[in-house]
Amino acid sequence: MGVVVLALAAGFLTYSLSVGGVHMKRGDYEISAKFGEAGSLAPGAAVAVAGVKVGTVSEITLEPKTYLAVAKLSIDPTVKLPADSTAKITSDGILGGAHISIAPGASLEDLKPGGQIENTQGAVDLFGLIGSVIRPQGGGDAAAPAASSAPAPATQPAESY
Repeated sequence: MGVVVLALAAGFLTYSLSVGGVHMKRGDYEISAKFGEAGSLAPGAAVAVAGVKVGTVSEITLEPKTYLAVAKLSIDPTVKLPADSTAKITSDGILGGAHISIAPGASLEDLKPGGQIENTQGAVDLFGLIGSVIRPQGGGDAAAPAASSAPAPATQPAESY
């Protein structure tokens, strides 16, 4: 019975590693992209072109001089990305994870293995964005009186010519 349990555990481990895409497949080539905000992007996240998975995020590090997040992307060798492609971190949902979406450019040159995507857009902080709409941080309202005892002026109807 113990051998059956160990065999099933090994099978589940193999399946999860192959589906999760945490490791680089043989023949994939690696490129990088720098982002100002990585959000919830994690190694193993999908890299997609037009909604089709073409690779995975293999590593995310912080560049010490510029404080930018550097994502290493493992891309399928059958997919050739133009050198002027754009990468952006998009959310899988409100509470979900994140993945990288690549929009191919129009360049005739392809990104070489070890190359870098120059045009990037970092993750958007959805909760911060919603919070700024709910609680605007604008000034100028403090000088306005809280309540006025004078009635509001009536509006005049527009004259017709």
